[in-house]
Amino acid sequence: MQSASFAIAIFEFVLLIFSLSVHECSHAWMASRLGDQTARLQGRVTLNPIYHIDPVGTLLFPALMIFGPFIGLSMFGGMLVGWAKPTPIISRNFAKIRRDENLVTMAGPVSNLLIVLVAFVVLAMISLAGGRQMVRSTFEGGLQLGAPSGLQAVVLLCTLAIFINLALFFFNLFPIPPLDGSRIVRNVLPYSAVQAYDRVPFWVSYMLMLLVGGYVLRLLMTPAMALVAFGLFNV
Repeated sequence: MQSASFAIAIFEFVLLIFSLSVHECSHAWMASRLGDQTARLQGRVTLNPIYHIDPVGTLLFPALMIFGPFIGLSMFGGMLVGWAKPTPIISRNFAKIRRDENLVTMAGPVSNLLIVLVAFVVLAMISLAGGRQMVRSTFEGGLQLGAPSGLQAVVLLCTLAIFINLALFFFNLFPIPPLDGSRIVRNVLPYSAVQAYDRVPFWVSYMLMLLVGGYVLRLLMTPAMALVAFGLFNV
C-alpha cells in the first residue's frame, strides 16, 4: 500500500509539472497571437518544462506538498498547487493593452480547465463502456483490485489531472501577486491603488499563497469535485 501511495505521488508530481507547463505555454502562445513575441523569442511557446520551471514554485514547494507525508511533514500534505516561471510580456506591443493583457492572463487558467474537460470526457467514456466501478473507486481515492493495469493507470491519471488542474485554476485566480488573478485586479484598479498593490512584499504574497492553498482552496475544491462526480456518475 505504501508503494502504491508513493507511485500515485509521483504521478501527481509529474502531472503538476506538465499542467504548469501547459499553463505558461498558453500565456506565451496567446501573447504571441496578440502581437507580443517576447515569450516566443525566449522559447516559452513550448510544453517542455525546462523552459518554465521555477525552482521553488515548480519543484521545491510541490515536492514538499506531495512527498511531505512520506518524510513526516504532514502539514504539507493534500495541497496540490504550485507556480512556474512568469511568462514575460511587453504590454506596449498589444493593440489594446488592457484587453489583451487580460486575454493573455486568462489563457493560463482556461488551459487548465481544458485539461479538466479532456480528462472528464475520457473518464466518462470509460465509465459508459463498463468501467464505472473502476472510475468511481479511483475517484473516491482507491484502486480497483484486479482491474487491467493499463486502464487503471489511465483512470488514475485522468482523475489526478482533474483534481490538480481545478486546483491550479482556482489558485491562479486569487488576487495575490504574482498570480494571474492579481493581474486582472491590477487592470481595474485606479492608478494610486495600483502603486500600493505593486508594493506588496514578496513574503506577504508567499504567506497568502500558503493560506489560500491550505484553507480557502479546499473550500472551493470540495463543491467543484462534487460537481464533477455528479456529472460522471449521474448522467
